[in-house]
Amino acid sequence: MAGASTELRELGQFFQHRRAELQPHQVGLDVPAAERRRVPGLRREEIAQLVSISTDYYTRIEQGRLAPSEPVLAALERNLRLDDEQRDYVRTLLARSDGQPPREPARRRRAIRPQIERLLGQLDNVPALVFSRYLDILAWNDLAAALLVDFGTIPEKDRNYIRLVFTNPEMRARYPEWEQVARTCVAVLRMNAAGNPTDPALSRLVGDLSLYSPDFGRWWAERRVAHQNFGTKTVAHPEVGEMSLDWDSFQQAGNEDQQLVIWSAEPGSEAAARLERLKELIAQR
Repeated sequence: MAGASTELRELGQFFQHRRAELQPHQVGLDVPAAERRRVPGLRREEIAQLVSISTDYYTRIEQGRLAPSEPVLAALERNLRLDDEQRDYVRTLLARSDGQPPREPARRRRAIRPQIERLLGQLDNVPALVFSRYLDILAWNDLAAALLVDFGTIPEKDRNYIRLVFTNPEMRARYPEWEQVARTCVAVLRMNAAGNPTDPALSRLVGDLSLYSPDFGRWWAERRVAHQNFGTKTVAHPEVGEMSLDWDSFQQAGNEDQQLVIWSAEPGSEAAARLERLKELIAQR
């Protein structure tokens, strides 16, 4: 039996939220349609029945008082319909609760290798940035600043991509699909937090954004998680127009807390032409 810990409490709350998202018919339970249910989703005793454990055993898991055994965990993952990202999140929390050392607390500024600084300067055809674990913006090139926002005018303590998505009107206006972008930011932050949920830098960021944005607070409480290594975003630029840009993330060898993110456009596309126009505007200035 494991003692109470931040990780086990988070694990229990995660299971509780996931249970509330599922309906009996989704897990093969035959419940009369007319039956009144006092809680959304599945009941604790229903999950316990599906997993073949006692209701008391499952209750202690949700209360953060007990770490599930491997067979029970596998059954919970299966019956709660967890996807691969959710399984990763759960198992990272359990590894931490079992005594695995936490990730080193994130510092506000990480040293950027000179080679990466040089690379950013040479990547003048594509926007590029360097992010920390919690998406602090550590470095960027001119095209990235022209595309999104002039990061050099933002105080270093506020120079965080997620913070800017929620609090900076200029950054928010760049995204026609703002809610989708913002919700993904919250899910990525929740996933990255599993390695050290008591990190002071994480606590400050979550606390600040929860106070500033009811949307952030609500989405953080949903406990959705996501890995994001590549994708596509639509950016609406006030001078050159709307662009659909692909982005890819590259983990730096020897430093898992830094990632290089590069945005690009399909050759010959309207987005590529508009990105080229943005380059010309930078040169003119």
